[in-house]
Amino acid sequence: MDSKKSKTQKEKIILAGEIAKQIKVYIKPLIKKGVPLLEIAEKIENKIKELGGEPSFPTNLSIDNIAAHYTPSHNDETLAHGLLKVDFGAHVDGWTSDTAFSIDLENNEENKKLIEASKQALDNAIKFVKEGNPTTGGIGKIVQETIESHGFSPIVNLSGHEMDQYELHAGLTIPNINDQTDIPLKNGLYAIEPFSTNGNGKVHDGSPSGIYALTNDKMPRSEIARDVLEFIIEKYQTLPFCSRWVVNVLGTKALFGLRQLEDNGNLHNFAQLVELKGSKVAQSENTILIEKECVIVTTE
Repeated sequence: MDSKKSKTQKEKIILAGEIAKQIKVYIKPLIKKGVPLLEIAEKIENKIKELGGEPSFPTNLSIDNIAAHYTPSHNDETLAHGLLKVDFGAHVDGWTSDTAFSIDLENNEENKKLIEASKQALDNAIKFVKEGNPTTGGIGKIVQETIESHGFSPIVNLSGHEMDQYELHAGLTIPNINDQTDIPLKNGLYAIEPFSTNGNGKVHDGSPSGIYALTNDKMPRSEIARDVLEFIIEKYQTLPFCSRWVVNVLGTKALFGLRQLEDNGNLHNFAQLVELKGSKVAQSENTILIEKECVIVTTE
């Protein structure tokens, strides 16, 4: 990344990570048992904008056995409790950061141990990357061995990912187990995100999350659906968004438009990801920028 254009990209990547770092410092003291999830999500997303970025994706606030993809709806009344995963990111002109932490809101020893297992797995994985010549399977092996050393299981069908401009999931996936892939990580931007569980280590699709991604821009017949589609294309491009964001701008009529767009094949509605046995899950995540000379953890 030594050209003028590349330097500008790097500055945006670093800024997106810096925003995420500041958000973590800002939001952690505000998350307490009984606080509405909607309030937490909106504080995170508003602060991202205040700091000069935009959310990379809707804030995920997933409790206990929901591993990922729970974001509050516009009228959500769920209160924070249990083992809460807080997963969010910022982007600057499409260059993203992606980070997550878990909080025990029950003063529960097993929750704390699950959190420590995922945190230590993340730390060990990043240390391995910094040592040089990392591979996908090598990272997965470190994550798996670390979590299993705590007496828990990694989530085998969730993974980290490469990122590119306006692409949150691009190119390589980074497993949480040793899958024998051993593909070298080239210079680029990656998210590493270990999930630990006291269950059997798999997730399945649960209820629709209200988190969407644009799959094509073919125009629907309905006027409201067309209005919603034009708004999505202009505002979010290929990055994930949620019904709450659209309703906040266009009103509740947008829910009808979103349903029509889904039926028309314009949108993919992500499912909540739920631990197969209903067991608890903890998550830790940071973004790393791999360059020829060094590895930068942009969100830490």
